[in-house]
Amino acid sequence: MHKIDEIMSASDYIKSLIGYEPEVGMILGSGLGDLADDIEDAVIIPYEEIPFFSKSEAEGHSNELVIGKLEGKNVVAMKGRYHYYEGYSLDEVTFPVRVMKALGINKLIITNACGAVNTDFNPGDLMLITDHLNLVGTNPLIGRNNAELGPRFPDVSKVYDREMRSLALKIAKEEGITLQQGVYGWWSGPVYETPAEIRMIRILGGDAIGMSTVPEATVAVHSGLRVLGISCLTNMACGILDQPLSHDEVIEVAGKVRSKFIKLIKSILTEF
Repeated sequence: MHKIDEIMSASDYIKSLIGYEPEVGMILGSGLGDLADDIEDAVIIPYEEIPFFSKSEAEGHSNELVIGKLEGKNVVAMKGRYHYYEGYSLDEVTFPVRVMKALGINKLIITNACGAVNTDFNPGDLMLITDHLNLVGTNPLIGRNNAELGPRFPDVSKVYDREMRSLALKIAKEEGITLQQGVYGWWSGPVYETPAEIRMIRILGGDAIGMSTVPEATVAVHSGLRVLGISCLTNMACGILDQPLSHDEVIEVAGKVRSKFIKLIKSILTEF
């Protein structure tokens, strides 16, 4: 479990550079970090300068915390995240969520690039996460609980805030953006799933599969944050199409949907 003194050390350092409390946190997934470039009066802090932060080696992750104003809201954005498959512990993966909570946020937007399991979806679609499947066999809350951070047995029946989901759907309709809805499955990686594993995930009720998001969402709920999850479906999952998967494809497709992704997030922020 995260240590209070480490959380406060990181948050105090960040506060010393900004002088105000952000309202909304954002975790920007592979290829989606360009949204942070639109933040005004930005304070950009490399992860390696923040006490107890780690650094991602994943392609498409810039390893910067960007803090400023976006659509009139004080925001703090992770331009890149770290992953369990990189060898980080789940404490390390989720540490920034604890720090953003300590900075003062009450809402967290978590985004990712992932594969579509639901054959009614298409590469380039955006998907609103309604629920998730933890398929990794571990959990970021395992270990001694610190009651100052959250309850021992948190309720996860409503991880992805219903009110914020309704708002996202309303805005997507107004903006003419197709926004699918579905269940996100967390896969450890770094290998992509086999065709048999994708068939299993579909039977279990998964609509999309990726290598992030669930640990951060779990810790966010434990921390009392309201969570909105949005996936960029960059490819059809393994075995659906007769072609190999590659991370280059993930980055390429995420780049193509950049404009509608940014438009959707900005419009949501205006109504938060």
